[in-house]
Amino acid sequence: MASSTRQRKLARAKLDRQLARRADRERKQRQLRAVAAGVVVLLVAVLGGLWLGGVFDKAPQTPPIAAECTWNPQNVAANANLKDVGVPKTTGILNSGVSNMTVTLNTGAVGVALDRTLAKCASESLAHLANQGYYNNTKCHELTSSEGSFALRCGDHSGSGNGGAAYTWVPENVPAPAPTASPVASAAPSASPAASASPAATVRYPAGTVAMQPGLTGSQFLIFYKDSSTTADYSIVGRVTSGLDVVQKIAQKGAIDNGKGAVTQPKDEVLIQTLTVTDPAPDPSGAPPTVPPSTAPSNQPTASATPAS
Repeated sequence: MASSTRQRKLARAKLDRQLARRADRERKQRQLRAVAAGVVVLLVAVLGGLWLGGVFDKAPQTPPIAAECTWNPQNVAANANLKDVGVPKTTGILNSGVSNMTVTLNTGAVGVALDRTLAKCASESLAHLANQGYYNNTKCHELTSSEGSFALRCGDHSGSGNGGAAYTWVPENVPAPAPTASPVASAAPSASPAASASPAATVRYPAGTVAMQPGLTGSQFLIFYKDSSTTADYSIVGRVTSGLDVVQKIAQKGAIDNGKGAVTQPKDEVLIQTLTVTDPAPDPSGAPPTVPPSTAPSNQPTASATPAS
């Protein structure tokens, strides 16, 4: 009898220990769940605050700047449209301030401020070729006025569009890509096509922008006479400071067939008589000059690109 009672007490004690351990585990699990929930709430609050503060907004893309200028000679024998005029210097290249370029056309002069800070290689290429007299008595061979590109292109002595100085370099100061527009569903059908006009394209090259295409040749450059949204990536080298109206008058006259089935050649011959690049005298205060913003209006009329009858 005593043995049976003792066994029941031992069994009861064992059960009590099991229940105590189970209760202890459940208590610890509740504590862990409470801590985890608190961490989640805190994390959501922190992330929400950061989101509202704009921390996760896409960082603006800064234009790439060449660390140094490396000139890549091209094979003149492989492309008869190229002209070997040597390559620019590789040391002592100005990397700040502004150089002044003057393009004297047969229709007037265009002044340009070259940005030595953001486009030192392009600026140096232009200075080198100007000193060689490369641009003198060469034609501006292309005028574009469609697909978001409104520019006069010069610097190809062959006039083919595939020629120029026989070297290239790494692009620099390229504008950020235009944002991709996401379609928005209309709440109601439009009454007319005119009522649902598409939004204006992002301007990447404002009127007055001067740019180059260093991956093509070392000499071709474009003068944008009207705000342009083209997705082509050019190295922005500077801004027109005077004479933009000279280029706009050329554009207003339109383009004609270039003899190769493309309506791209300026209707009236555009000839570069001389092109010079000079560095301004240092500012007495020691501050480097800066490229002025374009003051050209952005609503210039689109030039006609239809062949003359």
